[in-house]
Amino acid sequence: MATLEKCPGCGAMFQDSSSATHPYMESSPGCWAIYGEVLAREYSDQSYFEVHRLSVDAYAVQHPGKPSRQSIQSVGLHLIRLYHFLEHGLTADKANGAILAAGKIKHSFNWLTPPASLGDVTVLDVYRAQDIAEHRKLVWQWAQSAWEAWAPHHATVRQWQLLAQNRGRSDSS
Repeated sequence: MATLEKCPGCGAMFQDSSSATHPYMESSPGCWAIYGEVLAREYSDQSYFEVHRLSVDAYAVQHPGKPSRQSIQSVGLHLIRLYHFLEHGLTADKANGAILAAGKIKHSFNWLTPPASLGDVTVLDVYRAQDIAEHRKLVWQWAQSAWEAWAPHHATVRQWQLLAQNRGRSDSS
């Protein structure tokens, strides 16, 4: 019988594994391996790939790691893109443009203490999807769940986005 271990990031239970993990997104090896399977699915078929950026953002903010420059910037940028997707309905290209603009001010981000729960939907739910429609639906639910979990920091994320937007205006003047 396989042993299960709780992911220190998303909190889901995964088979114990000795696989590698990400250098600063704190996860269990089993969680990181399942995320790799989800990414492989998304890269293999354009219909799955339509929600790929949401998958990346949701995973990143559910696995914030420990305070470091890399993790601070990663969480900040991924929260900004989730903000644009979920609160403004931007397309993937426009949301990606917003994250690129925010990258210019990422040095000003500070550590956001992760919420106690990082969301009820995890990569494991998406992994279990039976078809494209279910996969896309679950990725949107995952992203929404992860974004809502970070609600105590939404004002900060909006402030960072405004700073990035203003910086972009001053750069183009």
